[in-house]
Amino acid sequence: MNHPHSLEGRIAIVTGAARGIGLAIANDFIKAGAKHVICADILKEELASISGPGLSTVELNVCEEKAWQVLMEKTLSEHGGIDILVNNAGILSFGLIEDIKPNDFRRLMDVNVTGTFLGMQAVIPPMKAAGKGVIINTSSASGMMPSNFVSAYAASKFAVRGLSRAAALELGPHGVRVNTVHPGGVNTPMTNPGKAPQEDVDKGFGFVSMQRGCQPEEIARGVTYLASDAASYCNGTELVIDGGMTTGVYFPGLPGSPM
Repeated sequence: MNHPHSLEGRIAIVTGAARGIGLAIANDFIKAGAKHVICADILKEELASISGPGLSTVELNVCEEKAWQVLMEKTLSEHGGIDILVNNAGILSFGLIEDIKPNDFRRLMDVNVTGTFLGMQAVIPPMKAAGKGVIINTSSASGMMPSNFVSAYAASKFAVRGLSRAAALELGPHGVRVNTVHPGGVNTPMTNPGKAPQEDVDKGFGFVSMQRGCQPEEIARGVTYLASDAASYCNGTELVIDGGMTTGVYFPGLPGSPM
């Protein structure tokens, strides 16, 4: 194994793992030595294409409490425990506040927030019993600094951030760490459904200091760090991986600005 952050022998569940950031996380966990990674997602066709040593797949609707119970029973029966949960499943929506339909808002909150809540509920008992465990919840750069036209999404990611910090307080005394990762500008099927070339994607990030978009693997490496013993004193930590998106703004035309 040639990885800076070892996950040797760990059992992990990663939701939203059929593609994009979730799949990159699952693959990086295996590279880091994880014993087994369960890739959970509602996207059945994409799951069918996942294979490799140490990887398995399960169709999961993160909004269904019973589905989480079944997954945990199976995981504990087959692997004897759970070391890492990455709540990565999420959906994105656009719209002005006055135009968003209430049912669309509820669905987004259900997937992004309730799904995270139910995932944590499912793994907390076995992790507390073991006296150790790691939960990593995917928020967003939009959960640090909202922007126009993604108000509902930003609200959901702020909620994930708050839920995670509260969980870190509750679970830290039991040896369970809860942290968040805040990706920004990542080129995934969700953010780039038209499959625009990376160079075209990068052109949309002139306001970001790195002057480009992000690759899923760059997020995955940060998540692997948080899951590893290298981050043993990280609890309630908010790891922002956004190329400087939330750092500040440029004044176009003034010295120091690329715009």
